[in-house]
Amino acid sequence: MKSLRLLTLFFVLCAFGNAFAQTSEGKYHALRLRPGQDLKKELAKYMEQRGLRACAVVTCVGSLTRANLRFADQPDGSVVEGPLEIVALTGCGGMGRWHLHLAVSDAHGRTSGGHLMDGSIVRTTAEIVLLELSDLEFERVHDPESGYLELEVRGRQSEKP
Repeated sequence: MKSLRLLTLFFVLCAFGNAFAQTSEGKYHALRLRPGQDLKKELAKYMEQRGLRACAVVTCVGSLTRANLRFADQPDGSVVEGPLEIVALTGCGGMGRWHLHLAVSDAHGRTSGGHLMDGSIVRTTAEIVLLELSDLEFERVHDPESGYLELEVRGRQSEKP
């Protein structure tokens, strides 16, 4: 019976494996944002200017004067006033759209985190490394199960000359 379940799982993974995961070659991008720049808007602009279709944040360090975070199950962002240290930035994006989560800490080490919204402003610097996944495209499509725009990973369509 156990071997039948494993065999069934094997066939399911073979049939649907590509729908859930794909691999790609990668290229790193490094950039620095300066005081007064909007973290989310500048990342979207960087991707758009370079035609990046699939990216992941590798690392980000720096500081913010304020962070605009949408907390779990909330419709709008909440502003956290700084100065703030960027503790973590994670997420992926493509075609100019990002899904990013940010964690920041204040002068007492209290940490807040949530979905990064426009209006998170760089204080001194934001040093960012991105990984471009050159064989993939990330698209955000409506998922009827979650009710949100969710990630769809696609193999990159070949460019026409």
